[in-house]
Amino acid sequence: MEALYLKDCYVKEFEATVTSVKDGKFVVLDRTAFYPKSGGQPHDTGVLINEGKEYKVVFTGKFDGQISHEVSEPGLKEGDKVKGIIDWDKRTLFMNYHTASHILSAIIHNETGAKISGNQIAEEKTRVDFNLENFDRDQISSYEAKVNDVIDRALDVKIDILPREEALAIPSVVKLRDAFPPEIEEIRVIRIPDVDDQACGGTHVRNTGEIPHIEIFKAENKGKNNRRIYFRFT
Repeated sequence: MEALYLKDCYVKEFEATVTSVKDGKFVVLDRTAFYPKSGGQPHDTGVLINEGKEYKVVFTGKFDGQISHEVSEPGLKEGDKVKGIIDWDKRTLFMNYHTASHILSAIIHNETGAKISGNQIAEEKTRVDFNLENFDRDQISSYEAKVNDVIDRALDVKIDILPREEALAIPSVVKLRDAFPPEIEEIRVIRIPDVDDQACGGTHVRNTGEIPHIEIFKAENKGKNNRRIYFRFT
């Protein structure tokens, strides 16, 4: 299966062939632009169209290495030609949040040395979790301005798919070495000049200037050395 979003996050529509259907509603294609739920980013929704009939894609997931599209009703079968259309408003929102979370995570790490332990993107807000002993709320409030400054600088965001050893030579990527099994020969890296180079399989904007300004509206202690920040767009 070809995951079109890995090289171009702006593919909104595509043509594909159904390679398998399970239980009448779990559809695998030979190529897709639908992003499967993973890495803290929600799945894409949209439609698959075959011979004028629309099948709503209500969930997209990855199972046994294959991206599966759950459709709202049966009818598609192996060999069918389909046109896929992404819910672009939702995808754009998630792209904005995902790139913004990379910027915020990089700023937190550079300012404090904290390791980012997770993130979760949603339609109304996004959170970033990080490991830090002391929680300086005044410092946290400064992150908002620094993220918005990166947004205002309108930096190009680049996707590089690099040979394993080249990717693992990047300081911000090498710490994730254990996350990549030996059989992984190429690593996808999202690069924001002078801000962040991070291995990531998610979807991102082409330029930071596309992202709305953020507002950090909540900070929490989630246990020993576990901190959480919530932000949303203004």
